[in-house]
Amino acid sequence: MKTSSPKDQSPGLSVDLSVRLGRLKLPNPILVASGTFGYAREMEPMIDLSRLGGILPKTVTWEPRAGNAPWRTVETPAGMLNSIGLDNDGVEAFLAHHLPYLANLGVPVIVSVAGSSHDEFVRLAERFNDVEIGGIELNISCPNVSSGVDFGIDCGLCEKLVADCRQAARWPLIAKLTPNVTSIADVAQAAEAGGADAISLVNTCQGMAIDWRKRRSMLGGLFGGLSGPAIKPIALRCVCQAAQATKIPIIGIGGIATVDDVMEFLVAGANAVQLGTVNFYNPGASIEVLDALPAALAEAGVASPAELVGTLVR
Repeated sequence: MKTSSPKDQSPGLSVDLSVRLGRLKLPNPILVASGTFGYAREMEPMIDLSRLGGILPKTVTWEPRAGNAPWRTVETPAGMLNSIGLDNDGVEAFLAHHLPYLANLGVPVIVSVAGSSHDEFVRLAERFNDVEIGGIELNISCPNVSSGVDFGIDCGLCEKLVADCRQAARWPLIAKLTPNVTSIADVAQAAEAGGADAISLVNTCQGMAIDWRKRRSMLGGLFGGLSGPAIKPIALRCVCQAAQATKIPIIGIGGIATVDDVMEFLVAGANAVQLGTVNFYNPGASIEVLDALPAALAEAGVASPAELVGTLVR
């Protein structure tokens, strides 16, 4: 059943939920993460998509990808491992079949792209110049494909890639970073130096699950990306460190399921958030969080999310 609810402001509260991520303005800070929401069409029967702050559909690659061998997902304590392998139909199919639907939702659409090389990332960024989207998220942090994190763990490669994509693309650029690094602050600074409008963090933490009786990994791809509540403390730490090291907006990701989670990420330094794994077990979570947000902001004594960002007391 589709979730229906009143407007995003409760009676008696004067709260402005809009946020700005560089050149990208969002109606509210509640977005849904790439890879957890399909192409949004699948979720339409369950929630009012028009109320979301933004939608990030499945990551798009230049050519179609079949993805990794099964099993592709494994439930873990307080989380989930996935080894999907960026299964998608390629950029041309996305432009022809999925983007027209997404564009009619009245919600900012941020397209997640992943290239197999530096030049392919740049081509993908440029390919969207002739269509209307909200922005592009550079997925330089996927642990489930060959070379998927190369540009997210090397500061020089990261800065150069973001800079070239920035020159090629007309839309706001968001660099999605991996927690699987020694210093998230250094990589965040590299993305900022390259010209990213914002950064999103974190992508999944690399992990694995083993069936000891069969002596085999439970994932076809051997290793996978851990997501869900289990990684929230890591994500909060990364957001806090990146916020202290950079001046560009941050989108927090990792184990967010409740309005308290959202508030914690805002205090840590995030300007907006993406809900991911929770969409699998509670498809209405994003709207539930959005409905609860005005009261939470009022309790904090602020009239907008921006007033709470980075207010952690040391």
